[in-house]
Amino acid sequence: MRTKRLLAFVTAAMLLAAGCSNSSSQNETAASSEGAKVKEGGEIVVGVQQDIDTLDRHKTETAGTREILFNIYEGLVKPNSKGELLPAVAEKYSISDDGKEYTFDLRKGVKFHNGNEVTAEDVKYSLDRAAGLLESDQGNILDSNLKSVEKVTIEDEDTVKVTLKEGDTEFIAYMTTAIMPKDNADPAKDPIGTGPFKFESYTPQDKLVIVKNNDYYGTPAHLDKVTFKIIADADSSVILAMQNGSIDIYPYLTADQASQLKKDFNIEVGSTNLVHALFLNNAEKPFDDVRVRQALCYLVNKKEVIDMVFDGYGQEIGSGVFPSFGLYFDKDLVDTYDPDNTNVEKAKELLKEAGYPDGFTFTITVPSNYQPHIDTAQVIAEQLKKGGITAKIELVEWASWVSDVYLGRKFVSTVIGLDADLAPKALLGRYDSESTKNFVNFKSDDYDKAIRAAIASTSQDEKVKLYKECQEILNKEAASVYIQDPASLVAVNKKLAGYTFYPLYVQDMSLVYFAE
Repeated sequence: MRTKRLLAFVTAAMLLAAGCSNSSSQNETAASSEGAKVKEGGEIVVGVQQDIDTLDRHKTETAGTREILFNIYEGLVKPNSKGELLPAVAEKYSISDDGKEYTFDLRKGVKFHNGNEVTAEDVKYSLDRAAGLLESDQGNILDSNLKSVEKVTIEDEDTVKVTLKEGDTEFIAYMTTAIMPKDNADPAKDPIGTGPFKFESYTPQDKLVIVKNNDYYGTPAHLDKVTFKIIADADSSVILAMQNGSIDIYPYLTADQASQLKKDFNIEVGSTNLVHALFLNNAEKPFDDVRVRQALCYLVNKKEVIDMVFDGYGQEIGSGVFPSFGLYFDKDLVDTYDPDNTNVEKAKELLKEAGYPDGFTFTITVPSNYQPHIDTAQVIAEQLKKGGITAKIELVEWASWVSDVYLGRKFVSTVIGLDADLAPKALLGRYDSESTKNFVNFKSDDYDKAIRAAIASTSQDEKVKLYKECQEILNKEAASVYIQDPASLVAVNKKLAGYTFYPLYVQDMSLVYFAE
């Protein structure tokens, strides 16, 4: 017997954290706090800090790309700003009691941006492609979140069923996987989705342009065109571009930049929903020694980082999960290494035991296009001097960071923020020793056992217990130096309204509008 569930366990957990109520509405219409009237049409420019890694949504690696492509692609379900997973290409769905079968009733009349209606064949093709189940490309899993898919079957022309290898009650969060046309030969050059905006053009290292989809099945976008302008210099170029009027929205301000712009722009404050940390390569010396990793945790003062870099905005974390995950988030781990997050003598004892009585020198590799990460690394470097540790900061271009640090794992440490879908395993699953996303090379038999049991469990209480056990292991083993879920400071043109924060990394331009 199948049970209809419009929200998965994890979505309910996030709603508890945000204090939000369930909603069955398909879309949402933003309204400014001042009740401004919507003026339809117009064009805006949004500043972004990194280039697109690929326009093929099934192959994206970076959060900065996903937040933009959110406007073009949709899955069978899609998140809204409350953290709810709402029907999208699918009109409704049901989940078997054992969590192994997900059945989707497709919405009629949904059109791709090329004008063709979405069919069950398109849906099966998209899921098969992402899960590595295409006969022509067997085993090439493009989306690791779909590796548990056993098969995708067409029940009839309006119904598709996804069968998993084992039960997984969180799997619905991954049905945001982009639905693409079966006959789209090259999504990387010609991205075709079903979202409120259509792809118009892309100039590498310069800009990506999207335009309003007039055939959208849901509530249409207000703007006619949005240009995402790539700004490589995260510091000096931002203020100049904002002040000369060439940028209307910039979502990644430092506290200092926000202060400079607050007279001429509305500064919106929200959460980035990221795990911001000094990530340590556990396979590289000296961080292959847990005592060294723990020593860094004792030396780094999280509150000082937040105060100095983010003007006090941000929420401290003690492990690999951010607070928006509600009942899954273990707040008791925040102060594990000291109530004020500093214990120099304990750190020195650990370093001496590990064979580094006089400290050591290491490199923090930081992407040069993210000023908050650069500033965080600089503060951490000063803090570590108290333990005799010298941290050298190496700035690299974003593309190099992705290829060498994240994918190649050729680094000692780095400062970055990790995002997630609406499922705890999206964050915690990356520390499984066999995960392709385990770029810090963390290894723990106890962790592997706990994370795999958590994912397989169909009991919410058991999931909460096991996911907290995972966080405790990461904290105790000091897999990295976890700092905060950073605040998101966004500069918005005062003529605009409707900018909306999500409990995940998204720039939803369909809600933005010019206010009369």
